[in-house]
Amino acid sequence: MTQIDQQVHSIGPEVTGSRIFKFIAFLYGIAAYLVFFVTILYAIGFVMGVMVPKTIDTGSDTSTVEALIINLLLMTLFALQHSVMARKQFKAWWTQFVPKPVERSTYVLFASLSLLLLFWQWRPLPSVVWNVEDPDLAVTLVTLPFAGWVLVFTSTFIINHFELFGLHQVTNHLVGKETAPPRFKTPLLYKFVRHPIYLGFIIAFWAAPTMTAGHLLFAAVTTLYIFVGIALEESDLIDLFGDEYRQYRQRVSMLIPWRRSV
Repeated sequence: MTQIDQQVHSIGPEVTGSRIFKFIAFLYGIAAYLVFFVTILYAIGFVMGVMVPKTIDTGSDTSTVEALIINLLLMTLFALQHSVMARKQFKAWWTQFVPKPVERSTYVLFASLSLLLLFWQWRPLPSVVWNVEDPDLAVTLVTLPFAGWVLVFTSTFIINHFELFGLHQVTNHLVGKETAPPRFKTPLLYKFVRHPIYLGFIIAFWAAPTMTAGHLLFAAVTTLYIFVGIALEESDLIDLFGDEYRQYRQRVSMLIPWRRSV
């Protein structure tokens, strides 16, 4: 038996089905979710520049070139981790070594750690690109990011927040309940836009009364990644749901909430 065979065998059904493993997997899923929850709260403060020790506009002073290189590398690392680990080909390989009940929790944990690394190592680019002086408009631009984050969280709960972040899977595994096969549905906000979570992120990242070069870089690169992520995600959804998703894509716009004529 090869070393890989031994590793696969060590997490076979007789192990993943044991009570001890189920409990450990459940605790692991909770821990991964708590790391995610702390990370997303920090992300809100990081982007908005409030209530966290290090924000998008604070940190070590470096040259513009060094800051650009480091920041782009950090965002590329996150994008690669977030996209590659979400692909079905990677999951098929990955679940040979990571038990399927904790696969989603592991993905969430790795995504959170890559974001925490980005927050830690981010280099500010403090040059001001725009500064809104009109008080009414400035208040609006301060409020909009909160609306964006509310949209993000609301959208996750509409489709099943706890499944999206791995708790549903480890809880089902703990109680011996089979996870239901994926079913295509378009609840509430998903009847108006296909990707309300991504729309919330875009609003949260771009709405700022004072936009620095570093914040602009972050917003621009993450928005580009969002569009790449949408393309990859929709390709997977078409493979999974076929014509049902193709018809949905023709009927409902991607991000801007207006309906196409059919």
